[in-house]
Order: sequence, then structure tokens, then C-alpha cells
Amino acid sequence: MAQFFTIHPDNPQPRLIKQAAEMLRDGAVIVYPTDSGYALGCHLDDKDAVTRIRQIRGLDEKHLMTLMCRDLSELAKYAKVDNTQFRLLKNNTPGSYTFILQATKEVPRRLQHPKRSTVGLRIPDHPIALALLEELGEPLLSSTLILPEADHPLIDVEEIREHLERLVELVIEGGAVGIESTTVIDLTDVVPVLVRRGKGKVSHLGIEE
Repeated sequence: MAQFFTIHPDNPQPRLIKQAAEMLRDGAVIVYPTDSGYALGCHLDDKDAVTRIRQIRGLDEKHLMTLMCRDLSELAKYAKVDNTQFRLLKNNTPGSYTFILQATKEVPRRLQHPKRSTVGLRIPDHPIALALLEELGEPLLSSTLILPEADHPLIDVEEIREHLERLVELVIEGGAVGIESTTVIDLTDVVPVLVRRGKGKVSHLGIEE
């Protein structure tokens, strides 16, 4: 049975954040809130936990997950970022964007696009997610909480518990969250390319709405 933490969405309790980080290090799969809905998360190097997330979501190994980072310094450790990309990232993080960039050697090959050697990264704009990342001290491998055959992410905590209490180790309730996914932008070319339209605005990036 999953544990259940109610964490304040604006002032996360350090004791509960620390417990959640310890569970992740021990191999847990957790449900946690972000600025674009609830997500499934696990430790970056835990292959078994990654497999479990894929099973929960009904995904094959071709579906790539996102690296949640606490800040630009951490993001730059896992992605190759030039000056132009850095300025764009600085002006749009934290926020509801996932950016596709060239991966560095710090990213396990199994988490990269097999042909392009790219990885999706983001810096969430949510106090609980950021506090968890700060306590963990490294990125969190993450995937939006959408069950197989569902059209929208799960946002009701009681419904999440009903579906997942035997499949994950921890559910973090963090108040109301939206159902709109992140906007995905590919930064590997000279001009930013919109891959998926979501919560994050794109008009200021030179991409037509």
C-alpha cells in the first residue's frame, strides 16, 4: 500500500520532503504535483522503477521520459547548452515547458533518443517539485500521470489513490493542479521547433500560436 503525504503547496514541510527523497533513493515510484499536473517520478538510475512507470502508463521503451531539474546549472550538466539556448532557457524557466536538447554523457544511453542522442528536460514551477529536487540533489526521472486509454491526466488525489495505491510507494497531495501538459520545444536546431502545444506560451519564442 502506498504512503500518503499531504504537503503544503506553497510551504512544503521539510520533514516530509526529506522522507520522500529517501524513498526515491531506495527505489520508490512516487506521484507528485507539478505546475502542469501530477506526475510519476523515480530515481534517475533505477531501471526497475523506470520499468514500473512504463507499466503503469502502458508505454514501451521507445517513449522517452523527462528529466526534472532544479535549476539551469543542473540542467546544463545533463544537456549541451550554447549561449543562445541558455538565454532562452533562462527566460522561460521555471515553467511549463519541456525542452529537447543534446544529451551529455551524464544521461544514461537508455534514457536518450536512440538515433538523435537527445533528452527532454524541464525545470518545474511548483514549490513541492522544486523542494523535492533540491533535497534529492539530482534530477528526477518523470512522466505525466496519464493511465492507458485515458484522454487526460489524473488530477483527483482520491482517484489517484484508488488506481495506484498498490502500484506506487508514495502519493503526494499538493493542492489543486491543472490538466494541461507542458509545451514541448525542440532546441536542437537553429530555430526552436514546437513539438507539442501545451500550457507554456510560445508566441514570444518566434513560434506562431
